[in-house]
Amino acid sequence: MPTFLQTVKTSFNHVLVGILAVLPVYIVVQIFVWLVDFVLQTVFDIRGWVGHYWLTTLVFVAIYAFLAYIGHELSKHRQSLVISLFDLLIERVPFLRGVYRVCKKVIEMFRGQGDSKVREVVYVEYPKDGVWVPAYVTNREGERYVLYIPTSPNPTNGFTVIVHESKVVKSELNFEDVTHFVVSVGSDFPKAHEAMALPR
Repeated sequence: MPTFLQTVKTSFNHVLVGILAVLPVYIVVQIFVWLVDFVLQTVFDIRGWVGHYWLTTLVFVAIYAFLAYIGHELSKHRQSLVISLFDLLIERVPFLRGVYRVCKKVIEMFRGQGDSKVREVVYVEYPKDGVWVPAYVTNREGERYVLYIPTSPNPTNGFTVIVHESKVVKSELNFEDVTHFVVSVGSDFPKAHEAMALPR
């Protein structure tokens, strides 16, 4: 019998998986709401709920349960009926379909579900020679690397560059290590010895 703490931990992990699965859906929905708001000059938010604490709590519990359900389905069966139905629906909308595909591909890459060749981490000189930064390899074609260089302390901000393979130095870091390094502004450097081997 799992303990209460184990159950809570499993539930929380399922919610995290659910959040990553729903994130592309959320982005597309936000774009759709913005377009409707722009056309109709209507505000879509929950400001009217302020003061109704029981309703806010109910909505929070419902969203938590919904995300946990999606995360549980993905963890067990690697697919979710809710996400699959949304996939079918969004495929019929030309503009949003493209945005959704890109968001989903990027999130799957960071979750480790994408092509293994783009799960690499390298060092590259940026923004000038002699300054080395870790970068995610997001794509590769022949001798060319497509790199995403995150900026501290928010790794979702950064730059996408294309460089020749001779310009990069391979690293033993993984995506999670780089994220910790960037968020901690360098104070958490799991493989700091690699810095000593970088060219001057």
